[in-house]
Amino acid sequence: MLQFLRAPIAALLVAALATPAFAAVPVPEGNRSKTQPSIDMSSIKRAGMTKESFEQKYSQIYGLLKRDKGLIRSIKKSAARYGIDPIHMIGAIVGEHTYNVGAFDSAQGYYVKALSYLGTKDLTFGFGGKTIDQFLAQPEFDQCDKATNNYDLWTCREDVYDASFRGKTVDGISYPRDRFSKVFFQPLFAGQTFGLGQINPLTALTVTDIVHRTSGLPLLTADQAPQVYQAIMDPDMSLDYMAAIIKLSIDVYRDTAGVDISDNPGVTATLYNVGDVKVRARALAQARKRNKNAWPEENYYGWLVNAREAELRALL
Repeated sequence: MLQFLRAPIAALLVAALATPAFAAVPVPEGNRSKTQPSIDMSSIKRAGMTKESFEQKYSQIYGLLKRDKGLIRSIKKSAARYGIDPIHMIGAIVGEHTYNVGAFDSAQGYYVKALSYLGTKDLTFGFGGKTIDQFLAQPEFDQCDKATNNYDLWTCREDVYDASFRGKTVDGISYPRDRFSKVFFQPLFAGQTFGLGQINPLTALTVTDIVHRTSGLPLLTADQAPQVYQAIMDPDMSLDYMAAIIKLSIDVYRDTAGVDISDNPGVTATLYNVGDVKVRARALAQARKRNKNAWPEENYYGWLVNAREAELRALL
């Protein structure tokens, strides 16, 4: 499932459209691995609970996309707004619904669900009796105030949480040894990622300024949990959030590792699945200093997307 994208990718939030100082090297098309990498055990367990094979789940989401021409048009429009090939969005949607969740019968189901979240007025983000705003008002987080964009801001806050609160007892509150996004941004029992693109609420907050600037959608804030859930559940909004997240990954790999992943939907799907894009791009940059043949590699999720690329492109 999509995790919080760390640092989830940062200078490019200020200069996402700037020309890089070097020419990025195109990543070869297709998969680096001849066989599919091992599927995550959590995906295997979820498939076992539903008694559906991955092939059945793939066919289900593929069928939804094939039937819903309006959804495909919306995907193309969102992709165009952010300057990406819509195959990247198709790949992420198919990957999430093949390995992580089941699909509604049509996109209409997501609209209905989004409205139900918007109507939950007492829905808040928080933990241990504190709202997220109360938690972030503590002096440990003052250092994050210098951030100039949402991505840097929330990355800093997660780093502070990891260093000062995660797995510790502070002021009588015992904080789990778990991710910031899971502890503070999962008030619903259903899980921590939602909607057609399976977006984490915290991930939405990290790109809301980009989406506001590019699409004109309202800025989201952490004290507006129902609105955050609506944004990641309603396809009219969530598709733009998906596109922003994917564009961010492409730009980070270009600017940090000097590679162009825009023609490899399996790589972008992998990053959509695992997150930590900036960290991974930095690791690749170091690897390429030692070996110019070092490339980003797809996981089981991205491998499927590349293996079925021709079939997926037929949807477009």
